[in-house]
Amino acid sequence: MAHPKIGNLAPAFTLLDQEGNKVSLKDFRDSKNVVLYFYPKAMTPGCTVQACGIRDSKKEFEKRDTVVLGVSPDAVARLPKFIEKQELNFTLLSDEDHAIAEKYGCWGMKKFMGKEFMGLIRTTFIIGKDGRLLKVMDKFKTKTHHEDVLAVLDELL
Repeated sequence: MAHPKIGNLAPAFTLLDQEGNKVSLKDFRDSKNVVLYFYPKAMTPGCTVQACGIRDSKKEFEKRDTVVLGVSPDAVARLPKFIEKQELNFTLLSDEDHAIAEKYGCWGMKKFMGKEFMGLIRTTFIIGKDGRLLKVMDKFKTKTHHEDVLAVLDELL
């Protein structure tokens, strides 16, 4: 599945956040850049490291007029537990039917311990204030993800 094209409008979406509120990409139009990152599952080691890096860099994202939205196929009910346990300070969104992950081209065949299965492919999208896709990041380490994203934001903005 292909990612949306750089320069095009990012695919629209409305998903429920950790509190059951609707959040749409258009909510940030003309006011914030958006880092939309897709992660496989809350409270797993890699996803926790990635989320904590973003948590600890919140001020840096704010300086760049950027909001971070984490998207996973987790149920809404699972998200508050992840936020509470890791003291996360940004919005998590539930994409249980993975329709948005599919729109963004990050739902596909994965391999783990010799088994193949369909799942979420860890990918980050940087979207400008005008709603256009600026960058797709699909090769990074969870440990340095936040630093990599901030470096890309500095290049782009």
